[in-house]
Amino acid sequence: MSGVVGLAALAALAGLATWLTLRYARHRLVDEPGERRSHTVPTPRGGGLGIVVALLAAVAVAAWQSMYPAPMLAGFAAGLLLVAGIGWIDDHRPLSPWLRLGVQGLAGIVLAAGFHFTGLPWPAVLLALVAVPVLVNVWNFMDGINGLAASQAAIAAAGLALLAAPALAPACLALAAACAGFLPFNFPRARIFLGDVGSGALGFVLAALAVPVAVGMRDVGHSLLVLMPFSAFLVDASFTLLRRMLVGERWWLPHVTHLYQTWVRAGRTHAFVTSVYGTFSIIAVIVSPQLRGTEPWLAAVGAFGWLAVSGLGWLVLRRLLQRPA
Repeated sequence: MSGVVGLAALAALAGLATWLTLRYARHRLVDEPGERRSHTVPTPRGGGLGIVVALLAAVAVAAWQSMYPAPMLAGFAAGLLLVAGIGWIDDHRPLSPWLRLGVQGLAGIVLAAGFHFTGLPWPAVLLALVAVPVLVNVWNFMDGINGLAASQAAIAAAGLALLAAPALAPACLALAAACAGFLPFNFPRARIFLGDVGSGALGFVLAALAVPVAVGMRDVGHSLLVLMPFSAFLVDASFTLLRRMLVGERWWLPHVTHLYQTWVRAGRTHAFVTSVYGTFSIIAVIVSPQLRGTEPWLAAVGAFGWLAVSGLGWLVLRRLLQRPA
């Protein structure tokens, strides 16, 4: 019961902090519509600060109760502040993508150091260096319509909780709760957007959770199950990035050619597309724990099979959406 109350309090704190951010952002951080945007009315951004505030409060409670080793919490908090901080600045004044990438890399180093001094094995340290910039940018790329990035983060966090060791599950659920507190402000109608402060923070926290969950699995085959809750975003982001690079586009610039954006431009509502992505990811979250008790090779086949299905679905849907009406 105390755990449920704690998660509810965390969601409430995220909601309150988002509401306060909304009051600030209405006058200082307004995202205008444009050809590289999926919204049609001016909307405040930066609401993800509410999620960051709630998560930092959760870190403080975890430190007070000695729930996790101090080096791990310190590396997590410092990395989160780096990513959220550069995102908050970028929300006010656009920064070079290479500067943002450099800060994300530094955040990965800080998180990896926290893992190292906690005593996690070297695979966790190396994975952190890669996972942080990858997931931070994936969530940034995919934060383009109402509710999508926050709902996918909440679903992925819940999926990680089901795969994680019992000690790590509360941290995963804390992220889901923080997202739940933010979502009423962003879905189905967006009163405020996550902003780079929020999308970057979500990607960082998911990386910080996914790495120890994966390393905590008993073998590589089962570690691959961690990819399944992320499949919708990983496939759309990576396939779209690859397509843009192959045709010679400046892939680091904002655009509206992801599958979810193409779907909206074809006439579907934000709520519909977000719900379809959510349903797909929920199925992945349900299926992935069922493979934990299988042989390693079967778990690997299941994970790669799910990614293959995701990729095939992306290709088919994109082809259908590109057909003339």
